[in-house]
Amino acid sequence: VQLQASGGGAVQSGGSLRLSCLVAGNMFDIKAVGWHRQAPGSQRELVAALDSDGNTKYEYSVKGRFAISRDNAKNTVYLQMNSLKSEDTGIYFCNVYFRSIGMDFWGSGTQVTVSS
Repeated sequence: VQLQASGGGAVQSGGSLRLSCLVAGNMFDIKAVGWHRQAPGSQRELVAALDSDGNTKYEYSVKGRFAISRDNAKNTVYLQMNSLKSEDTGIYFCNVYFRSIGMDFWGSGTQVTVSS
């Protein structure tokens, strides 16, 4: 199983980015997906999660601005980020939990830099 994150970049405050996580695995075996952020000098934190029932969970500071989704046909998990703030800066990682394997898999990170 491989995950490849992309879509990061440098934007100004108030801008938008859409991150993508290409999943080389069985999307229908996925129990949950998530996006995590690691800001400079900080621990990695969960910013958004989506389970197989369609339930979502967001870190408080991104509620109303970020949206997590998945497209099984494209084997991709997305994170739409709007109204970006400088505190959203960090490396974003996607992770996927597969039912049959019973493990988390992590993708490579993609850098997001928001300038004020």
